[in-house]
Amino acid sequence: MLIVFVRATVIYLFLLVAMRLMGKKQLGELQPFEFAISLIMAELACIPMSDTTVPVVYGLIPIFTLFIVQFFLTKIIKHSVKARRLINGKPVIVINPNGIDFEAINMLDLTVNDLLEAIRCKNYLSPNEIEYAIFETNGEVSIVPKAANTPVTASIINAQLPAPQLPYTVVCEGRKMGDNINKGNIDESKIDTLLSDNNLKLKDVLLMTVTGGDDYYLQPMHGTYKTGKLSEVNA
Repeated sequence: MLIVFVRATVIYLFLLVAMRLMGKKQLGELQPFEFAISLIMAELACIPMSDTTVPVVYGLIPIFTLFIVQFFLTKIIKHSVKARRLINGKPVIVINPNGIDFEAINMLDLTVNDLLEAIRCKNYLSPNEIEYAIFETNGEVSIVPKAANTPVTASIINAQLPAPQLPYTVVCEGRKMGDNINKGNIDESKIDTLLSDNNLKLKDVLLMTVTGGDDYYLQPMHGTYKTGKLSEVNA
């Protein structure tokens, strides 16, 4: 038992020093190669900890080797743009002034729901509030809001702010969301009329949301998004 305790302590301290020298960030900020190395190092550390028949040095040497690999990769990435793009990838703009970029999210193998979840995590309920959304190489999303949606406090504007309303997704990637249409008490015939007025078929719609039962956001698969009020659509 004492042997296991000593081995685990030695490996832990060695791993701690190695990770500290590698300058680890928070898990959500790790680049792909950093995350892969972290997983491998954790696995290598477990083997000599649990199996006393394996010499401790068999765990320390691979960890030290990975530290050297990570060190040189970091130096290469720091001084070479091409290597940085090859190893880390590059940021991708998924929302621009024209709306959601379908080709961009398709290239990233994301769904519209993935994108909506990502912007909700940044406290934005609709793509209509965003000027640019960028998926960074570490998987985080950076958002540049429209001027009208720049975060402010009630004390700054000295006014009573209305409570935000949750937009209902009524069409997503060419399919109607029947449950959301019913929950939002939305007139489905007006959705059909709106699509017809814009020469769109259901399969041509990437995303359509309705907020407060009236304000809509319509994003075609290709082209610029549209906004308006369903009450102004003649069904």
